[in-house]
Amino acid sequence: MIHIQLKQGKEQSLERKHPWIFSGAIQKMDGKPEEGDVVEVTDALGSFLAVGHYQIGTITVRILSFEPTTIDLTFYINRIKEAFELRRKLGLVDNPLTNAYRLIHGEGDRLPGLVIDMYNGTAVVQMHSVGMYADRALIEEALRQVMKDQLKAIYNKSEGTLPYKAGLEPHNAYVWGEPGPMIAIENGLKFAPDWERGQKTGFFVDQRENRALIERYSKERKVLNMFCYTGGFSMYAMRGGALLVHSVDSSERAIELTKDNIRANFGDDPRHEAFAEDAFKFMQNAKEDYDLVILDPPAFAKHYNVLGNALKGYRRLNTKALEMIKPGGILFTFSCSQVVSKEIFRTMVFSSAAKAGRRVSILHQLSQPADHPIDIYHPEGEYLKGLVLHVL
Repeated sequence: MIHIQLKQGKEQSLERKHPWIFSGAIQKMDGKPEEGDVVEVTDALGSFLAVGHYQIGTITVRILSFEPTTIDLTFYINRIKEAFELRRKLGLVDNPLTNAYRLIHGEGDRLPGLVIDMYNGTAVVQMHSVGMYADRALIEEALRQVMKDQLKAIYNKSEGTLPYKAGLEPHNAYVWGEPGPMIAIENGLKFAPDWERGQKTGFFVDQRENRALIERYSKERKVLNMFCYTGGFSMYAMRGGALLVHSVDSSERAIELTKDNIRANFGDDPRHEAFAEDAFKFMQNAKEDYDLVILDPPAFAKHYNVLGNALKGYRRLNTKALEMIKPGGILFTFSCSQVVSKEIFRTMVFSSAAKAGRRVSILHQLSQPADHPIDIYHPEGEYLKGLVLHVL
C-alpha cells in the first residue's frame, strides 16, 4: 500500500474527522498510486492517520476509515449493514406505504463516492469516484449478503458520474438479479422512477418529507409546480385537495412522466395540467392567480467559480415567484447546490423579497431527510435547503 505523507499541520482536519484530503496538504508520496488505489495517510512524522481512495484532482484522498483497516468484502458488508439497519430504524424497510429510499449517502454513511437508492427492491448504484468503481464487485456482493431477500436487482448507473478523464468507459447496466416493474410507492402514492433513462437515480427521494408537507398546504389552493420533473410535488398537492395543479418543466420527457404519474394515482383528473415550457417564460406569461408556488430547480451551481451567476439565477427566479403569488400565498423554494450554503440561500431569498416589495415570513426551514444523513464533521454534505414562506 502506498503511503501519503501530509505537510506539517495539515493533519488537523483529519484529527477532526473531515473525510477529504486536498492536494495542497500533501508533502510527499512513497510511490505513484493509480487513481482508485487504496492509500495510507500519515502525518509529517509518519504516524498513521487514515486510509482512503486516491484520486486525481483537488480532493486527492477520500477517507474510508480513520482506523487501520483492510478495504475488503468484510469492510463493505459492515458499512452497508450499518446503513441498512439505520434505514430499518427510520421505518423505511418493510414499509407498505414507502418502498423508495436512499440506502447509501456517500460521506454521510462513511462511504464517500458511493450513492445507492432503493426502488421496490432494485438497488440503483452510482459511483462518483474511481475507487468505488474499482471496488464495485465487492459492493455488489456486500449488498446481496446484507439485504438478502430484500434485494431483487442491482443496476449500476455510473456512466455519467465517474470522472471522464479516468478512461474507464463504464456502461449503465443491470449487474445482478431481475428487476420488477418500474413502479415505486412513496407515502402511499405510486410513481414510476425511470432509473435507466431518468435524472440521477430516477427520482429525487431526498424531497420525500418536503413533498408530504406540500400536501398539508394544498387544500383549496391553486398550485404551480415549477421544474416538476416527474411530478412528485404535484401528486401530493392533488391528494391534498388543490383546486388546480399546473406542472411545468422544459423537458418533454419529464412532462410525459408527470402525466403518467398523475394518471396512475388520480386518473384523468381535470384539476391537473402539464406544460413543457421554459420556467421564466411560463412565469412571465402566466394567466392564472396562483396561491401556492413550488420552486425546485436543478443545481444552478456545482462549483464555487460559478456561484455568482447561479445566485443571479436563483434571485431572478424567486423574485418573479414572489411578484406573481397572490397575497396570503405560500412559496416553497429550494436549492440543491452544495456550494450554496443555508446562509447564502436565505440572504438570496431576502433580497428577492425586498426587490419584489412583498412582506414575507418564514414558516419552515427545510433540509434533506434522515436517509440522507449529514456527517457532522462534513458539513458540505448538507446540500439540500429550502424555505416555506408566507407572502403578503
